[in-house]
Amino acid sequence: MIINQVKGITKSTRTILAEHGIFSVEELANADAEQLVKMAGFNKAKAMRMIRAAKYLVGDMEKASGARRLLDKRAEGSAEAGSEGEGAVGSIDLSDGQLYINRELSFLEFNRRVLEQAKVEHTPLLERLNFLSISCSNLDEFFEVRTAGLIQLADLGATQTEPDSLAPQETLAAISARAHELVAEQYRVLNQVMLPLLAEQGIRFVRRSEWNPSQHAWLKKYFEEELLPILSPIGLDPAHPFPRILNKSLNFIVPLSGKDAFGRDITLAIVQAPRALPRIIQLPQGETESGPYDFVFLSSIIHAFVDDLFYGMKVRGCYQFRVTRNSEMYLDEEEVDDLLRALEGELSTRNYGDEVRLEVADNCPDEIVEFLLSQFGLTEDRLYRVDGPVNLSRTREVYDLIDRPDLKYPLFTAGFPGQLAGGRDIFEAIKKQDILLHHPYESFTPVIELIRQAADDPHVVAIKQTLYRTGPNSPIVDVLLKAARAGKEVTVVVELRARFDEKANISLATRLQEAGVQVVYGIVGYKTHAKMLLILRREGRHLRYYTHLSTGNYHPRTTRLYTDYGLLTADQELGEDIRRVFVQLTSLGKVGRLNKLLQSPFTLHQTLLKKIDREIEHALAGRPARIIIKVNSVAEPQLIQALYRASMAGVEIKLIVRGICCLRPGIPGVSENIEVRSIIGRFLEHSRVYWFENGGHPEVYLTSADFLPRNMFRRVEICFPIENKKLADRIRADLDLYLRDDSQAWLLASDGSYQRPQPDNPRGIQAQSVLLEQLKKVS
Repeated sequence: MIINQVKGITKSTRTILAEHGIFSVEELANADAEQLVKMAGFNKAKAMRMIRAAKYLVGDMEKASGARRLLDKRAEGSAEAGSEGEGAVGSIDLSDGQLYINRELSFLEFNRRVLEQAKVEHTPLLERLNFLSISCSNLDEFFEVRTAGLIQLADLGATQTEPDSLAPQETLAAISARAHELVAEQYRVLNQVMLPLLAEQGIRFVRRSEWNPSQHAWLKKYFEEELLPILSPIGLDPAHPFPRILNKSLNFIVPLSGKDAFGRDITLAIVQAPRALPRIIQLPQGETESGPYDFVFLSSIIHAFVDDLFYGMKVRGCYQFRVTRNSEMYLDEEEVDDLLRALEGELSTRNYGDEVRLEVADNCPDEIVEFLLSQFGLTEDRLYRVDGPVNLSRTREVYDLIDRPDLKYPLFTAGFPGQLAGGRDIFEAIKKQDILLHHPYESFTPVIELIRQAADDPHVVAIKQTLYRTGPNSPIVDVLLKAARAGKEVTVVVELRARFDEKANISLATRLQEAGVQVVYGIVGYKTHAKMLLILRREGRHLRYYTHLSTGNYHPRTTRLYTDYGLLTADQELGEDIRRVFVQLTSLGKVGRLNKLLQSPFTLHQTLLKKIDREIEHALAGRPARIIIKVNSVAEPQLIQALYRASMAGVEIKLIVRGICCLRPGIPGVSENIEVRSIIGRFLEHSRVYWFENGGHPEVYLTSADFLPRNMFRRVEICFPIENKKLADRIRADLDLYLRDDSQAWLLASDGSYQRPQPDNPRGIQAQSVLLEQLKKVS
């Protein structure tokens, strides 16, 4: 395809490319980024985006030509076409776009379910406020990453990108419609539901019109002492052009009249609120009217006293706005020779990526809005007028400021496995039997204690661990540093590219290296998402492996918020598998055939397809056939098609999918044997479980991988069997509980909508509450 046929590339850019001998999309896809940077009008970010999009377009054309060849073969009745049928079963083409829900619209539907939790009356009030803020932060990230990527593809004229067959431009139009509805509902919930209910409890967000004289005086002093010295208003003129606006920052546009200090007419100014300033200010007790919990938004204070920033001029208005930018980082993995340094360079530009969305106060005049849209190069469909603060996610800041246990979830003490109670030797306990941990119902302490004992144990010779997200002040990191300083061989695989944790992980890697830990950054092009810990301990004349494998991260804070499984085991074959995976991550050599472990990007995907096909064989032979999958997302086309084939063969399929699901259940003749449910509750459902009936001989696997293309093909993931029957039965009982949940569950319909099930009894079943009661005490 010649570049002149690609929409979104300007005439001047095409001319510049042609002058340097680049006429086709294929030539652009193979271009060197450094070569493009030397051309007029190109910077590194633009060069990387164009090369990346061109590579996609080349792949898109290859897929299109492949599809044409397939259609030709079908028309000829070719036997070869039957073998390449891309999911065709009989007269049904399982690759038909109508059988798939759009991924981005599925995410927005998930975020709607999160927002619905803010409306549940029996949920504690401050937790409802939390759900509202989470729905807003989720939407921010959605625009920063997913929508931003679609915009780039649309600008370059890409056609179909997902199995649902929608072109990027079509998806963007649908996103705009759904997202505007969602944002309107977020502010309706804030203004008409949350704020009145909070006020009834003596928690007020006091509007400017409600300030009494004493409060006004206190806030005036606060402005003069805490804000005025920090704020730097910018009057717009040729010497002061429109400033660079930081991603998701709070800003104000201020129309002015009158002469400035130099006798000139200045009509507009910008005030940027530095991120160091709190977005919500708590009034001192002496200035409250309804109790100790009166708050004022920073934006209200700036609105009230903005005149003080423009002495001698008349302020004609003040309107808050926020711009969301593309926050994805682009690395030419073939050119990178030091991943850490490359990421450090990209982090500095993340806050100034391409504009994606503009949020403005709903009372902002149209001419001001049009001015802002033109400054950011955005069209009206990417404009969001809001009735309240432009960043609702910051409302969660008040949660920790309010000491009202009656308005929060009850505190609980996580359970502790009986095998480890009383300070027992953890190595002896694990050697005796496998131990399953179910967080947050059960404590994460045994994992920390395992590493702590390993650091102190003279018989432990090596510790190997992957770290994806750890959080600040991690006790695990402290113990690893202690072990390294004690002379043990400590190897840590730090995934630098954990999205939005890159800066923290760079700091972590540097800290570990300074202590003598052997740190590697995983595999370029493949994020290391596996969660695994291996301890090598010399016992007599042999080395014994002690292993912790998990579905979640080594992050002590999230283990109290996310549901995850962890396995402590001394299984030597499994330990040897993990050792070989670590060797692969450090040496880059081939791992060979593993004993029990399944691994992406090598064996996991093909093994899952085989296991689904095996259930089909059992069903056709009249044997028990059932599949239960619990994951965060389902979007990988080949796995979806395999599940469709299984449903058509009579296999009963239950999917517990928290977030995105592109599979359509309940389609006659295709997926009527598939049920999809989503659980949204106090804890974020994060555990991943694969369960197969296998003709009456069930198999259960725990894994770090969702049913997504990236997890199957672009990440290092592990999937491990639970072979202890007692533990496998326990996991199956948990799954059955989730499948009976009729209080926090949502059922997916074939049209992509979700509805709550009808409870079988008035009290209903809430899986998370049942598990909390079962496991929070010593088991």
